[in-house]
Amino acid sequence: MSEFAFESINAGYNGVFHPNRMSVGLVVPLESYPTSPEPLMQMHIERVKLAEKLGFKAVWLRDVPFNVPTFGDAGQLYDPFVYLGFLAAHTRSIALGVASIVLPLRHPAHVAKAAATADVLSNGRVILGVASGDRPEEYPALNMSFDDRGARFRSSFAYIREMAKPRASFDNPQGSPYGGMDMLPKPVGNKLPLLITGGSQQSPEWVAEHGDGWMTYPRNISMQAQVIRDFNDRVASFSREAKPIMQPLYVDLAEDPDALPQPIHLGFRAGVNHLRVYLKSLEEIGVNHVALNLRFNQSDIEQALTTIAERVLPEFSN
Repeated sequence: MSEFAFESINAGYNGVFHPNRMSVGLVVPLESYPTSPEPLMQMHIERVKLAEKLGFKAVWLRDVPFNVPTFGDAGQLYDPFVYLGFLAAHTRSIALGVASIVLPLRHPAHVAKAAATADVLSNGRVILGVASGDRPEEYPALNMSFDDRGARFRSSFAYIREMAKPRASFDNPQGSPYGGMDMLPKPVGNKLPLLITGGSQQSPEWVAEHGDGWMTYPRNISMQAQVIRDFNDRVASFSREAKPIMQPLYVDLAEDPDALPQPIHLGFRAGVNHLRVYLKSLEEIGVNHVALNLRFNQSDIEQALTTIAERVLPEFSN
């Protein structure tokens, strides 16, 4: 495996992921809603436009079909594919990611069609994270089994891959297109970039072989470094090209730039100087993209975005 090359797929993937470098994105909605599962979605498009202007590389949506009380977060409220189209019309260069579509809850033909449409409308800026799902309550609401979601994830993944090909004809548990029919539009690149989230009920080897990258979860630096080494070793056994790794990070940006970190859910409250040093340490262990989540941020969101852009992003410009 060459450690200096990722596969070229589309503008979004190619712009966000660079070997031995890290870029910084944001999880939508760009607002603080620490005590409620439901964001207000006020100024949402203005803040995405600001993020693009400031130089953040990507915005990430989530697939949350139901506001499940035990989950405690309704995401950006809007359907991710509808919202991708809306964002494509209001932005020009920022990558549009989903972290992540829950494949077992949707027919893969609909996922393939919707994602390719958003990819074409955005001139190749879509990055599609895919997952098996972690909210058991959603499955009976759709009359689906939770226990076999791993098998449905694999068949859906394969279906989406095949649909990028011209007049694909294949057998699949989700359906078997044949007879010269075709699904249009096709993705801008030769395929949709599919990043697998966590384990998605698959073996680590399957994830390394089939994904175009990996979305993992925050861990302490030494543990994350080992996890990344293990993933890269598995990728090397299947591919001559490297594959990128990304993770989320919840951040509450303190007004004091030198404020030391205090733990919060999947992240920390700290000053911008610690944030910059911490992100640099993630880059050094091989993280290629971090999606900052400002849900618990206590300061003004626009000011936090501007501060991060001015004091952090220059360290990670590609």
